[in-house]
Amino acid sequence: MKKEFSLSWVCSKQPRKQRKYLANAPLHKKHKFLSANLSKSLREKYGKRSLPLRKGDEVLVMRGSFKKKKAKVSFVDLKHNRISLENIQRTKKDGTKVNVYFHPSVLQIQALNLDDKKRLAILQRKTSSKTSQLKT
Repeated sequence: MKKEFSLSWVCSKQPRKQRKYLANAPLHKKHKFLSANLSKSLREKYGKRSLPLRKGDEVLVMRGSFKKKKAKVSFVDLKHNRISLENIQRTKKDGTKVNVYFHPSVLQIQALNLDDKKRLAILQRKTSSKTSQLKT
C-alpha cells in the first residue's frame, strides 16, 4: 500500500492496512467514517439506515458503562474518529472531570439536528427518491 491515500484501494485482510487507510484518509472521507445508525422511527421517516454524526444530534449509547444514556453530541473529532457527548464525563482521582469519547458505532441517533439547510435538503432528496422507487 502506498504512502498517500488511495481512492482505488478497496480492502485488505491485514489490520495494519485498514488502520493506515483510516489514518491517511482526507477529512471529507473521515466524515463518512463517523456515521451512526438511525433509530427505527428515523429509518422509517427518512428511508436511510445511517447518517454521519453532527454537533447537536441526540444519540443513545448502546455499549459500555454508559449504556442506555441519552445525550447530545457536543464535539466531533474528525482527526481521531471520536465523538464527545454533553454531560457524560468521568471523574479523575484528583477530582477533575474529563470528557468521555465514543466511537460512532457505539451510538444510535435518536433525533437529528436539522439547523443546516444542506443536511435537510439531502434528507428530503433521499426520502423522495425512496418513495418514488417504492411506488413503481
